[in-house]
Amino acid sequence: MAEKEKGARVPKSFVVLVGEYTSLAFMLPLATLVGYVVGYLLDKAFHTHFLYILFLILGIAAGLVQLVRQLMRDTRDGS
Repeated sequence: MAEKEKGARVPKSFVVLVGEYTSLAFMLPLATLVGYVVGYLLDKAFHTHFLYILFLILGIAAGLVQLVRQLMRDTRDGS
């Protein structure tokens, strides 16, 4: 019997791939929503009117960074 090569990757099942790509579909909108909510709450706490925009932009940027990271990981793995 031949042993598996060290470092050989097992292909991911269809269900695992669906789960990973479904999480990508929710990542960007949720990061944006979290950024907006944090900014909104800070605006209310400090009686300002600009923090929600700042945190909205930060949430969008965080979502995009995570999206790119996941896609780079997937393309590197060959999935």
